[in-house]
Amino acid sequence: MSASKSTRMNPSAPPTPVPLAIVGIGCLFPKAGDARTFWSNIRRGVDAITDVPPTHWNPGDYFNGDPAAPDMTYARRGGFLEPINFDPLEYGISPNNIEATDTTQLLGMVATAQALRDAGYATSAQGTDGRAFDRDRACVILGVTGTLELVIPLGARLGHPIWRRALREAGVDEATAQRVVEAIAEGYVPWQENSFPGLLGNVAAGRIANRFDLGGTNCVVDAACASSLSAMHMAAMELYAGRADLAITGGLDTFNDIFMYMCFSKTPALSPTGDARPFSAAADGTILGEGLGVLVLKRLEDAKRDGDKVYAVIRSIGSSSDGRGQAIYAPSAEGQQKALRAAYRAADIAPETIELIEAHGTGTKVGDATEVRSLTGVLGEGMNGDTVSPWCALGSVKSMIGHTKAAAGAAGVIKAALALHHKVLPPTIKVDRPAVESGNSPVYVNTIERPWVGRDEHPRRAGVSAFGFGGSNFHCVLEEGQRDRQAIEWDGQVLLVPFATDSREELRGRLAKWSPDRPWVALRAEAGELRSAFDADAACRLVLVIEREKT
Repeated sequence: MSASKSTRMNPSAPPTPVPLAIVGIGCLFPKAGDARTFWSNIRRGVDAITDVPPTHWNPGDYFNGDPAAPDMTYARRGGFLEPINFDPLEYGISPNNIEATDTTQLLGMVATAQALRDAGYATSAQGTDGRAFDRDRACVILGVTGTLELVIPLGARLGHPIWRRALREAGVDEATAQRVVEAIAEGYVPWQENSFPGLLGNVAAGRIANRFDLGGTNCVVDAACASSLSAMHMAAMELYAGRADLAITGGLDTFNDIFMYMCFSKTPALSPTGDARPFSAAADGTILGEGLGVLVLKRLEDAKRDGDKVYAVIRSIGSSSDGRGQAIYAPSAEGQQKALRAAYRAADIAPETIELIEAHGTGTKVGDATEVRSLTGVLGEGMNGDTVSPWCALGSVKSMIGHTKAAAGAAGVIKAALALHHKVLPPTIKVDRPAVESGNSPVYVNTIERPWVGRDEHPRRAGVSAFGFGGSNFHCVLEEGQRDRQAIEWDGQVLLVPFATDSREELRGRLAKWSPDRPWVALRAEAGELRSAFDADAACRLVLVIEREKT
């Protein structure tokens, strides 16, 4: 019996993983309305954390510096989406239904349109704005946590009888009580015909399938803060199994209202100083963010056949559960290691070939320490207690945009994919003193933008982790899509000036004659010549890193 026939007869056999290509990216994150701006902000280390804007909730009503204060939060900063112009008619929605439709559903269509256009595919079935594709072979699987934001105001209206009873017991007459209840109700969205679909998480995927006329599987996945990587895992399965040829996946989360702040405040997990500082000695908690990250995936073989742009290749996605741990919300290094090992085993690569880890990295002391322990246990498995020079850059985009919950994994994958595409190791901000001990771990916290110099032995590779309450662990292994692309996309503000000589005396002589006090254009030209002529086998080698003075 052939292997393929055996697999067909065994429905429990998992589909064989194949390399997948990220061919399109769409996103909305704090201070970034598209992927280009998002990458620019990451490279420049833009801090998108702000005070709570008037569009969300009023800290004057809910803030109290005491974490134990009932019904109050001790946080008033986070990462928030800026107002976005949304034309309901462009997305087939009556303006009258906007109020009854959750923001996640609306902006999910915007991010998907960005991703399809970025991939070069038509957003309309008529195909007037891009290439056609088989829409019946396209699936939509997205990460969305729990219910959507619209549930809160609609549910609040169900408290009317409680309000009336309290007013009556306080001696307020019925007419006045009714006026009070009506005045309170005006602060909440009213129930209407479209409220039910408008508040459901799964309809976020359904609206996308409906608007873009996609006939494959459409559903959402909830794995708490690992939701988007969980969704990508399921989308990958669709592609592996041949049930779809194109997958729209990622994570959506616009739920950054006071309810979510209260949830994290009473855990408590939020930073009292108002910043997430992943892997920093000063880390004191996380900070909440919101955003949407959507990716278009195809099998790599198909992407090459169709001439698609490939940002990065997904080699595998590993998953695990913590099993019986200390608490349902406590991280487990052993559980995380299961996901990492599963990912590297499925990708058939050695963990020590990973040079960038975009971590879950929330900024909580326990969470970050657990993650470093799990990474050290897998990437540094052969260290045996030896002191080593760390080789893998570690970071977390949460330092810039906050913890975007259901979209956190998607934000990390987009960051890592663009880092591979542009051959740049991006910085993590707000880390003045790393909490990772040098020499005891294979990872180092990367706090500045660096050119990602490739190796001859293997392609550039990155790992992305996302972990959720309930012990859900996911790890995605990415690889550069164009290894033959030698040019690192650099902004020209930092130069690598290498010297290679046969002796120390010769090196001293060359350095004595060399001076950086020249026009930047001349320095760039000479640096390029020196890099081209550099001999890696020379007896004496020295590389100067020169940063252009900011003006």
